[in-house]
Amino acid sequence: MTPTTPAGPAFVDVLAAAGLTSPAAVAAQVHISRKRVPAGDAVRPDHHKAVAVAVLKGLFEEGDTEVVDRHVRSDLIQHNPFVPDGAEALKEVGGAIHEQFPDAEYGVKRVLAQNDLVLVHSHLVLTPGTRGTAVADILRFQGERIAEHWTVAQEVPESTAHGNDMFSTVSRPQTNEPGPAWLTLHHEKLVAKVYDRLLVRKDLAAVDELYGPELHQHNPNFPGGLDGVKAGLGDYFATFPQLVVSPPKRIIAEGDIVAVHGHGVNRPGERGMAIVDLFRVLDGKIVEHWDVLQDVPEASANDNTMF
Repeated sequence: MTPTTPAGPAFVDVLAAAGLTSPAAVAAQVHISRKRVPAGDAVRPDHHKAVAVAVLKGLFEEGDTEVVDRHVRSDLIQHNPFVPDGAEALKEVGGAIHEQFPDAEYGVKRVLAQNDLVLVHSHLVLTPGTRGTAVADILRFQGERIAEHWTVAQEVPESTAHGNDMFSTVSRPQTNEPGPAWLTLHHEKLVAKVYDRLLVRKDLAAVDELYGPELHQHNPNFPGGLDGVKAGLGDYFATFPQLVVSPPKRIIAEGDIVAVHGHGVNRPGERGMAIVDLFRVLDGKIVEHWDVLQDVPEASANDNTMF
């Protein structure tokens, strides 16, 4: 079971504590750039991974706003609904959070890179001893610099239905590093198939066909194993019969881990949830699953949506 320490402040509360009381208040304090960024040429996945981690840890752990100057385009396109567009806005918010929470830790658990995209799955703890927040950051590079940023964040609950935490690797080999690169495209196709059948088309038979019997679950609300995912999703589909899950907004695959960024809407007319699912594949089957879910807020500090 997960520790029974408190979750700590939610991101909205963090902004308020830093004096940034609403998306509108954030936007009023910084210059907002709406300029779109053209596609880049250079693709260096290993470099991109190192840069992504350096920016996240440098800004939020050390309050180093210069790391943004070095690695982020000034006309950054922002999809975090609490942060306006532009590098200056990111520096403003990151600096304010670090000032309020100088002992924050951006605990990076796994990093994936494919083409110009990087996915960083992290455990953000603002106050030591609290449960913190699960965060999935997606960053798009243009050449050497970050040009676009999406984020999904979920408070870590007090306990889980299966005893696994939201971050560890349980399947073997127990490493957070992606597996062999030659498997990437095969695993990407498999996960795209799983996502379409199970979540978009709500076909529970996909679990028996495409998941391994040793499935390890990290969604805190679903029981473990194949029966757990079938029961959890079956109950959810029955509770929300009008549920619509979009086709993937973007997929990032590296080795044996594949991340899918999607949008789920429980009822027509609702704003829905931003979702990042991470799947680990072994011998052609899904053997481990993590996810991060966040309600889409009513207002946003930018015009880009969370997707």
